[in-house]
Amino acid sequence: MIGAGNVAVHLSKALQEKGNPVVQVYSRSAPSAAALAGMLDTDYTTSVRELRRDAELYVMAVSDDAVPEVLSTLPLTEQLIVHTAGSVPIGVFDKKMHNYGVLYPLQSFSKQHAVDLSGVPVFLEANTPSNLKILWDVAEKIFSEVYEATSEKRLLLHVAAVFASNFTNSLYGVAAQLLQTSGFAFDVLCPLVMETARKAAASGNPVHVQTGPARRNDQNVLCKHIELLAAYPQWQQLYLQLSETIKNQHRGKD
Repeated sequence: MIGAGNVAVHLSKALQEKGNPVVQVYSRSAPSAAALAGMLDTDYTTSVRELRRDAELYVMAVSDDAVPEVLSTLPLTEQLIVHTAGSVPIGVFDKKMHNYGVLYPLQSFSKQHAVDLSGVPVFLEANTPSNLKILWDVAEKIFSEVYEATSEKRLLLHVAAVFASNFTNSLYGVAAQLLQTSGFAFDVLCPLVMETARKAAASGNPVHVQTGPARRNDQNVLCKHIELLAAYPQWQQLYLQLSETIKNQHRGKD
């Protein structure tokens, strides 16, 4: 396991639980490497010179922007290596590695929160059919759904995930700050958040279950909200843009 961050922790534990022992952890951070190695009861190193050369698979679970830099330091050429990044094309391995691929789990990971990977889809790509088969055999032991996806499709998946997860979570933060001005905690919105997510997940297309003033084109309510947000110009602009997006999604459908 190359890396000891959020993805590395969850993925290495899942690999080991499914009969794929992690023989070594490598990270430039000694505390992180030692912590993950301790969870796995295995060895670790912070030196690429001490990297084992006999593993069947090398999983580079580092941040997207760190992939090229970390790859350039690795003393590997023939071994099968994959990265787990959504936005990094498979071509990053060209001219350095002979056997390579991508294993991209479509999920948000935090060390402090357990994630059941059996409910997570994973997207694979490899430079040869034989390498793809190896990755497929490993992935289907861990993940609920296994797909093959080109780098171009994976980038689109990554963008979609940012809209569905990162942007949505940021909007939760805006809502929490607005609530604080009236002395309420974010907890009061949690039932609404959970029900909206449940309906969206069950719908097949979240556009079909959209509600709210923009969906109804309720100009009276929209104007009141926009007036209230005059004290928060950035959020007011965001409200206008998102409301327009909702209107456009439903224009001509009623």
